[in-house]
Amino acid sequence: MATFDFMLPYYGDVQLMQDAVRSVLAQTDPDFRLVVIDDGKEPDVPGWFESLGDRRVTYLRNEQNLGITRNFQKCVYLSEADHVVIMGCDDLLHPHYLETVRGILAEHPGIGMVQPGVEVIDGEGRPAHGLADQAKRRLYAPQVDGRRVMGGEELATSVLRGNWLYFPSICWRGDALRKINFRDEYSVIQDLALVVDLLEAGEDMVVDESTTVFRYRRHAVSESSLQAFSGTRFTEAERYFSAVAARMDARGWHKAAKAARFRSASRLHAITMLPGALRRGNREGLRTLARHAFTAGQRAD
Repeated sequence: MATFDFMLPYYGDVQLMQDAVRSVLAQTDPDFRLVVIDDGKEPDVPGWFESLGDRRVTYLRNEQNLGITRNFQKCVYLSEADHVVIMGCDDLLHPHYLETVRGILAEHPGIGMVQPGVEVIDGEGRPAHGLADQAKRRLYAPQVDGRRVMGGEELATSVLRGNWLYFPSICWRGDALRKINFRDEYSVIQDLALVVDLLEAGEDMVVDESTTVFRYRRHAVSESSLQAFSGTRFTEAERYFSAVAARMDARGWHKAAKAARFRSASRLHAITMLPGALRRGNREGLRTLARHAFTAGQRAD
């Protein structure tokens, strides 16, 4: 059995998915398994995977659409290896991703998570430097010279203030991931919830800024996207931050609880959505976004 699983939950653009798969197969370290779980119905996809003729690749198509969270959960259930990556179906690995991450794991045996170096690209594959990623790097990400181990309240406070991680690039220790898995109740913020759950379980993370090995694709937000300007995602965020703040206080991680209640990055994100909601005349969305942007959670004593 391979010691490393790339799990790829797929739905959407066929060409981008095929590019993602090719980037996995191009790894300099060949000891891996790639499992693609197809949540769509594109007719030519099964035949394309069959044509690859690579025994390391397993392709599965869901009988019915599961949606993002349940397909992510299925990826975790079907993973088997010591270490697992749940990559985006439009992201790209550098050829040395696995070789680099395996070296980090050798230096830090037993580590729960590895956040490797990431380059952000746009829908056309060009380097991107949008507001969201500039905020991640300049306002919220810790200053790391080379590699740094983080965990506990320090990392929980950091990611609850602003989630600077690139979830699809993260390498997870398989047994820890399978024990926790994604929460059923979240469909947008499930990646942050998983990281915090693992921190509560005592896991640490290596943050590596020494080598860029992952290309994260950031698509432009479409003006036609209803969810982007309806505020729906922020209703879920408020529910999550309220619940996790209470847990952090109960654990004695009061700095993390305060960061969750203030949720600065999430509020900033809502502010950037307000002009689009205004242009669309979405009054309900405007109210939801404004509430999230200009109010912070209160501690219940």
